[in-house]
Parts: sequence; structure tokens; C-alpha cells
Amino acid sequence: MTRDEVVVPALPRSATSLDAGARADVAANGLAESAPTLSAKRVTSRGQRIILVAALGVVLAVAVIAPLGTITALIGLVTFIYLAALIYRGLLFYQGMRGGRVIRVSDEQAHSLRDEELPVYTVLIPVLHEPLIETLVGNLQRLDYPVDKLDIRLLIEADDEVTWSALEKLDLDACFTVVAIAPRQPRTKPKACNVGLLDSRGDLVTIYDAEDRPEPLQLRRAAYALLHADPQVACIQAQLSFYNSRQNLLTRWFALDYGAWFHYLLPGLEALKSPIPLGGTSNHFRAEVLYRIGAWDPWNVTEDADLGLRLHRLGYQVEVLESVTLEEANSDGINWIRQRSRWYKGYLQTLLVHLRRGGPVAQRGDLATWAGLLLFVGGTPLLAALNGFQWCLTLAWALTRSDLIAGWFPPGVYYVAMISAVLGNGLVIYFNVLTARAMGRPDLVWAAVLSPGYWFLMWLAALKAAAQLVFNPSYWEKTTHGLDEGGQHE
Repeated sequence: MTRDEVVVPALPRSATSLDAGARADVAANGLAESAPTLSAKRVTSRGQRIILVAALGVVLAVAVIAPLGTITALIGLVTFIYLAALIYRGLLFYQGMRGGRVIRVSDEQAHSLRDEELPVYTVLIPVLHEPLIETLVGNLQRLDYPVDKLDIRLLIEADDEVTWSALEKLDLDACFTVVAIAPRQPRTKPKACNVGLLDSRGDLVTIYDAEDRPEPLQLRRAAYALLHADPQVACIQAQLSFYNSRQNLLTRWFALDYGAWFHYLLPGLEALKSPIPLGGTSNHFRAEVLYRIGAWDPWNVTEDADLGLRLHRLGYQVEVLESVTLEEANSDGINWIRQRSRWYKGYLQTLLVHLRRGGPVAQRGDLATWAGLLLFVGGTPLLAALNGFQWCLTLAWALTRSDLIAGWFPPGVYYVAMISAVLGNGLVIYFNVLTARAMGRPDLVWAAVLSPGYWFLMWLAALKAAAQLVFNPSYWEKTTHGLDEGGQHE
């Protein structure tokens, strides 16, 4: 199957003849109309609905005949999937500890390209209700890149009075373009990015969030890396970290989460040639590839993860760049659950999209692709959702010593469950301790030991994600910024 058979180019390079409303419509529905099987506009395909209903019917029918056997089989299935996911994560950590594959561009190499040799760089900045936009503009002005080669596009909803009011006080450089996003559904970050991409000038494209503090040399490093990389390398993901990771226990947990992601898991995925779910910021693309594959899916609330899998599916490569962008770690539990539930919901959307007809088995039917999709992308939210139920079963048995609960765990299932619970959880805590060491942060070790508290928050977020996937799949819950020490509430 060739790329052209999989995807029809959905985003035009030029849209000068379109008004703001028409641009928003193209950005919102281009991919869904030209390649509907690749869009999350429909949560499930007709075939998926038939399979789900049939599977549910079979389980219910068998449960009527043999309830104990059905419960045991379901618990056994979940337990073995759990073990497989733990083994896969362990393999990723092992590959990451071996060094993985991280691109390193020295300061000398970054400056070796003369200004006239550098490509034009489009920087997309989707903002919503951001009164602190002056800080954002200041962070962007510290980028070490020729101003005449920068195409910075501030993407603002037309009815966002908060941001427009803050913007009126600023005197922007010529490299800034303010793009008004017409109010069309879905009102999501990826739709805004698609609008911003229309008529952009860049040969390379990146995204930064409003609170981001990218390393000043990051654009030069990414440009050097992409200019010297194989043409099949379509994207380079820079590393993310936090400037307020010491604020409280939650920000320390979040720092460990990101540290494990960028030090071990992403390099491990790359080493195994598995699909890499991109982060929502600081990913650097070849513009021509973005246009060719339809850019972002506005209906997927983790458009970054979906785009990483789509690139892999179409034969492109993603690599990791050693360059850090600092973000604000969520310091408020409710705000964190809102953000994480959106991520989990998007991972489930991405799983359903890439399991459709013509999915990975047809395009790249290798074990690494399937493992990455099922055990990493799908396994992350699903296992987080199942965690709490496993804890409840364990607690209920410990308190009651119920023969009924014991009967659900025959020896084969019981021993696998014990390995997952004791060895698996211990291994995850050990991985977090390793992450603290790799980050040079001994102050995070005690947070690593207290990781089960973080898993409880993940469980709550996963339950919320599952509910929203059914009742409000494309709703984008915005993360409130400015909650760091000395910051302001939105």
C-alpha cells in the first residue's frame, strides 16, 4: 500500500482566496473529509461498533451460563495484558538506559550554518485566554534565529477578549503575525494549528505553548539536525521539562513522569522502531510532510500522539533531539486531572483510529508497531483505568478473605497477578528512582517512593477520560496556566 493510497492531501499550501470562516472550515474538516478513516471525528467506525456489540453480546451470553468462569476469564485476560504492558515498559527502559537514539547537536554545529543557509522557520503559538501573553512574546524574542527567517504566528480565537486585550498593549516585531481563528467547531488546539499553517512561510514548522520557555538555540539545533537527517525523518521531538518542578509533591511527580518519558521511553521506542506519540509542543516538522499527510486532526484531543502514529504508519521517522523546553508543571490536583484525562481520552481516540480498516496491520504490520499501539498508546489509559478496580479487589479480599473472590483467581492467574502487583509496581518505583538519578535530582527520590499516590490520580483521570470518550469525545479541556509560585491564575 503506497502513501497516496492511504491519505489524500487534506491541507492546501495556500488559502489566500478563503475568508476566515472558510479557512476554519478547511482546517477543521479537511482530514475528516479526505481521509475519514484517519480522523477521530467519528469515535468508532461501523466495523468497530459491530465488533464491540458482538463481543459484549458474547460475554453477556456466556456470563449467564457460566458467571464464575466468565469473571475468571476476564480477570485473567486483564492480568496477562497487564503483565505484557509491564514487560514492554521494562524493555523500553532497558533500551533507554543503553542510550537509545537521541540526536545531539553541539553549540558549534548549531552556529555552523550561516544565516543565509538557515531555512525559514514557522513557529505556531495557539493561545486561549492568556493574559500573560507578554511573557510568551519575551520568551520567543530570546530565540537565537535570524528575525528575517522567522515566521511566528500567534493563533487567537476571534472571540477571545482576554488575549486580544492583552495583545493590544504589545508592540510586536515584524516576524510576528496575528491570526484570528473563526469560531467553528471543534474549538481545539489542532484546529488552530491547521489554520496557522495555511499560508505560513516556513520550510520547517514547530509549536510552542503559551507558557513555554524553549532553549534559545533550539531552532538552530533542530534545523541543523533536519538538514543533515535522512529525508524520511519528518519530525524531531525536543525534550520537555518544568521550571516549577519543586513547587509541591504533584509537580515533583509530574517531573518524574516527564523525565522517564524523555530520558528512557521515547528513546526506547525509537530504538525498537515503534511509533512515537509526539508531545504537544517543541516538535519540529518538515512543512512539506505536514501538508502531504493532512497536518493535525482537529477532532483528536491528543493530536500530537495521533500525528506521531500517522507519520510512522506512512513510513516516516521521528527522532528525539537533546534540547529542552521548560513548561509549567500542573501544581493543582483538579487542574492536573483535567489535563491528564484529556491526554488519556486522546490516546483512546488514537487507538480506535489506528485500529480501523487499513490500520497498522495493513500498512506496517510488524510486531513493533502493534506493541507500540496496543501496549503503549492503548495500554497507558486502559491500565490506568483498571488499576483502581484491581486495588479494590485486593483490598476486599484482604479484609474479608472471601472464598468468592479467591475463586476468581485460579493459580495461573493468581501468580501472574502477584508478580504484576509486587514485582511490577516495585519495578516502576525503581524506574522512577533511576529517572531521578538521570535527571541529577536526588530531591525527587522520595517522590518516586510515593509514586502510588500519583497512580491514584491517574486512575481518576482515566475514569473521567473513558466517560468523556462516550459523552463528549472532542471536548478540549483547557489547562489553566499561571499557577506556579509567583504566577497568576487564569
